[in-house]
Amino acid sequence: MNNKEEEQQKPSIYSLQLHELKEWLTANGEKAFRAEQIFDWLYKKRADSFEEMSNLSKGMRQKLDENFKLTTLTTAIQQTSADGTIKFLFELHDGYSIETVLMRHEYGNSVCVTTQVGCRIGCTFCASTLGGLKRHLEAGEIVAQVVKVQKALDETDERVSSVVIMGIGEPFDNYDNMLSFLKIINHDEGLNIGARHITVSTSGIIPKIYQFADENMQINFAISLHAPNTELRSRLMPINKAYKLDDLMKAVRYYIDKTGRRISFEYGLFGKVNDQIEHAEELANLLKGLKCHVNLIPVNYVPERDYVRTPKDQIFAFEKALKNRGINVTIRREQGHDIDAACGQLRAKARKEELKS
Repeated sequence: MNNKEEEQQKPSIYSLQLHELKEWLTANGEKAFRAEQIFDWLYKKRADSFEEMSNLSKGMRQKLDENFKLTTLTTAIQQTSADGTIKFLFELHDGYSIETVLMRHEYGNSVCVTTQVGCRIGCTFCASTLGGLKRHLEAGEIVAQVVKVQKALDETDERVSSVVIMGIGEPFDNYDNMLSFLKIINHDEGLNIGARHITVSTSGIIPKIYQFADENMQINFAISLHAPNTELRSRLMPINKAYKLDDLMKAVRYYIDKTGRRISFEYGLFGKVNDQIEHAEELANLLKGLKCHVNLIPVNYVPERDYVRTPKDQIFAFEKALKNRGINVTIRREQGHDIDAACGQLRAKARKEELKS
């Protein structure tokens, strides 16, 4: 094994939660309090190497370097929209690529992160699933996306104020790494992003929804729904064949009862597929009585897919039909429409060889 391969085999220092780093330090003859110093270098000073950590002994810096890699992402492509949205295509150590998006809002800067290289869920409207799943990202590779964007914002004295886990991949298919990521970025010694400024979305892996409810975190939670009945949802999202809509709604009710928190439903509008008034009425009946919010998403056109955009007047009519039936609903503001905005679209265009099965 050459030096480069050895480096790739090391775990990422960004994958360790604070208590895990303390345990490692103690087991390796170091003082546990050094973990706070290392976290300070990683997340406050945003060091690019262990060598920069000048208040650690040379021997300790060497020990860290021998046992961990300080995950770096190479920016392969960076697209900037007229509205300030920035889409990054990052290259990983093994040559695979992932997407991360910085979205600018009136209330701050939000980063949308990726949890997998590709996706196995197979949603028929999504570019992320083209070519299937290549591998899971380790927690440190997800953390590194936020650190990388924060370093870019450092140049203008801005900060990442919120994070959404809605990029390439199904977060609950990579549950343990996703959960570590959440705890690292939320920790006040880490990136210190408040739990209520973090949103995780799933396509509906039901056992993990129950597990996530039992974690009792204050993280915002969203379900990619996209259809008001099980037949249509199975057409759009094959996962519905394994995890039926009725069972998904039972899991949703468990989550709400367990946490007391509102849940969001992501509903992409596809022209003449799921965007008619009768679909809105059916959706309202499905969600009646739930502590929830519906986020209507005018879909971005993906060349590899056949779906078309819903006309604006139909979007507003759909929204009105839900509101008239007592459903809390908003239309997601479009961002990055002049760049490869759809999830997985930039990777699909730039890295066609990655998408071969």
